[in-house]
Amino acid sequence: MAKHQGVQKSERGDQLARVECERVGMSYFQTAPCKVVASQEIAATPERIFEVFLDSVSWTRWAFPILGVDWTSPFPLQVGSTRTVSMRGGMTGWEEFIAWEPGSRMAFRFNQTIKGGPEAFAEDYVVTDLGNGRSRVDWTMAMTFTGGSKRMSPVIQLAMRPMNAHMLRKFRKYVEADPVLPSATVPSTNPATEEA
Repeated sequence: MAKHQGVQKSERGDQLARVECERVGMSYFQTAPCKVVASQEIAATPERIFEVFLDSVSWTRWAFPILGVDWTSPFPLQVGSTRTVSMRGGMTGWEEFIAWEPGSRMAFRFNQTIKGGPEAFAEDYVVTDLGNGRSRVDWTMAMTFTGGSKRMSPVIQLAMRPMNAHMLRKFRKYVEADPVLPSATVPSTNPATEEA
């Protein structure tokens, strides 16, 4: 169960009560009660896809719920790096990376969110090099809801499948449009994964 942690000021200046989330590991992607998977082939190299992942503004271009991404750890990223993600509906996720393998995989979880948020939440992005400047992205979103949402998990999961597939198509179109990425930085090349 999520626990009250403290108070954080949002960019708007109001007070957001932080609530602890379950600090899940990589095994959560197999055991989560609600899981949504989307896949897309993209005309870009894995390295280019990771450049887009590193650009904070890019997340707002394809992931509809995201209003802003603030990297709270220095680059290069590694397992344990953090960021804060502001989303529609007043949701905020204080995230920690649990896998960071540049060009092939990244995963993160919510360490904290706001009251009413999920008990646990994590995302996993696996990028496979298909050769000839093409890649496949497999995106898994996993979550454990609280309260009334917990009972609605099967319905929420069904509704989220087409939404996540749509967002990943937007990601493909965005990457293939070859955007200029002013805030992208070359990531570390040390692969790492946090165990469950």
